[in-house]
Amino acid sequence: MFNLKKKLLKIPEVNSATQEQEESERIQIATCIILLEVAKSDEEFSSIEKTTLTAVLKKKFELSAEAAEELIEISSRKRDESIDLWEFTHLINKNYTKEQKRKIVEAVWKIIYADEKLDKYEDHFAHKLAKLLQLKHDDLIEAKLKIKYEK
Repeated sequence: MFNLKKKLLKIPEVNSATQEQEESERIQIATCIILLEVAKSDEEFSSIEKTTLTAVLKKKFELSAEAAEELIEISSRKRDESIDLWEFTHLINKNYTKEQKRKIVEAVWKIIYADEKLDKYEDHFAHKLAKLLQLKHDDLIEAKLKIKYEK
């Protein structure tokens, strides 16, 4: 009987695999937007920052170079349409563990230190992001030191 109602009302069946895929893509976009935001926070998106961003995305999401570039393009457009980062950090907070969020902060520091200099705007963004991701200051500093001294 329920199937008949669906047909009559034309309610599309919800495919959980499709929903999971869409949610996964939304999380990838949200993560990429955050990384783009830090890369552009000092008003300079250098080629080394883009290379680092692409490498981080490839590794984190197991993407090909082409898929990572496409993710950057989509995320860049989405970033331009948004007014703040809350919608993206909220999605990450709902779906990621503390450890996964710390990995994002590590990726942020990788991008910041890609050009071997720490700009005050980049530092400010990292601190703001830690708060938005509900991480402690210690988590932020630990990630920073880990990335800074692994080179």
